[in-house]
Amino acid sequence: MNINLENERNLSMLVDFYEFTMSNTFFVDNQKDKIVCFDMFFRKSPDDAQFSIAAGLEQFIEYVNNMRFTSEDIDYLRKKNLFNEGFLEYLKKFKFTGDIYAVKEGSVVFPNEPIVTVKAPVIEAQLIETMLLLTINHQSLIATKANRIVRAAKDRTVLEFGARRAQGYDAAILGARAAYIGGVHGSATALSDIEFNVPASGTMAHSFIQLYNDEYEAFSAYAKHNPDNTTLLVDTYNVLESGIPNAIRVAKEVLEPMGKRLKGVRLDSGDLTYLSNKSRKMLDEAGLEDCKIVASNSLDEKIISELLNQKAPIDIFGVGERLITSKSQPVFGGVYKLCAVEENGELVPRIKISENVEKVTNPGYKTLYRFYDKDSKKAIGDVIALHDEIINKDEYEIFDPIHTWKRKILKNFEVRKMQIPIFIKGECVYESPSIQEIREYCESEVESLWDEVKRFVNPQEYYVDLSQKLYDLKQSLLKNHSFR
Repeated sequence: MNINLENERNLSMLVDFYEFTMSNTFFVDNQKDKIVCFDMFFRKSPDDAQFSIAAGLEQFIEYVNNMRFTSEDIDYLRKKNLFNEGFLEYLKKFKFTGDIYAVKEGSVVFPNEPIVTVKAPVIEAQLIETMLLLTINHQSLIATKANRIVRAAKDRTVLEFGARRAQGYDAAILGARAAYIGGVHGSATALSDIEFNVPASGTMAHSFIQLYNDEYEAFSAYAKHNPDNTTLLVDTYNVLESGIPNAIRVAKEVLEPMGKRLKGVRLDSGDLTYLSNKSRKMLDEAGLEDCKIVASNSLDEKIISELLNQKAPIDIFGVGERLITSKSQPVFGGVYKLCAVEENGELVPRIKISENVEKVTNPGYKTLYRFYDKDSKKAIGDVIALHDEIINKDEYEIFDPIHTWKRKILKNFEVRKMQIPIFIKGECVYESPSIQEIREYCESEVESLWDEVKRFVNPQEYYVDLSQKLYDLKQSLLKNHSFR
């Protein structure tokens, strides 16, 4: 199995069926060439956080670049007896011809901000919806969770161990990619290294130790054949009575005569604070101060924070199921909403109104700006604006779009347009950076936030405002569509 969409798999039919039925109607109703704009955004960050990490753009680009419908796909649709033959002929020649703007992978993003904006003929814009949401939602979810865990670990190494608990093989491999973007240092999944250059590593399981007649024999065999990377799993039988003593014995009797050092011991059960403290003391007394203590066993950012608050001397965290599935909140609620329709050469805004206030959309063809304090280089706030708006770089007033009396005039700031062109007239104009570059960019993005915004509990609210023009437009449409 190879994740590479271009070489191995055609995922063009990974489409919600209603996108075909709607598109068929657009075609028959002579609407296929109508230009529309859609925004992909989310309404709430996972785990009650203030921000998320955008990821998955590279795979979405591959999908759009290689989108095609084969004769087998057309035959499948024809057998449904639902679709116009002209529409099926259209699908045979399908090629995306529109524009796509997006924030870069690794960007810090906030609720209701356009992460991806699509401007294209309506059928094209509609048919890419499922894959766009699937790809960005999944990887953004895992990258966001990974970043929380890495920040909780406070500069200690974090490794992703979750493949066997992921929801399928793509989730394991792409999840490892997203986790690396979010800040983890490597993965246990070998294919993620092959496909995406996510550093892969690993040592042993309990079964390795159980295979041998005793623990010392197992440790010795491993050390002899892996002398440069010996990390021993010490909780198969008894950590303090057997595991650590045998690890020390192997360090002295097997590795040191070879001129090698014991790299680490891993704890995978029990009271990790108590066991790590006792293990550290025993290792230090044996002259193994440089031996790292690795901890695993259903960890997440809350448990890691507690371990470190209790002064557990853990150097490396292996995090599995609670990272790769984002167990605490396993859904990233990204949505894809129509915001404008071209009529007589002009983009006319559209709005979705709901009894649920949070589901009322921001209308119009938009873009996103981020303001930074010139002195601290920290992010001050974001403004969602209409696509052609120009920001006054000398002075700019932001205001809360709900409590509009809350206003602030910004001075001494720098402003950055967050969305960049990805496709223009169907041609990809963006070259995806390396995963290492994305990871480093993500780190700089998180660093640009004030610590108060990054708190795990009761984080300070980050300003995401509407420009005055967009706010006025939204109020006008709400007024015109009022049905009270």
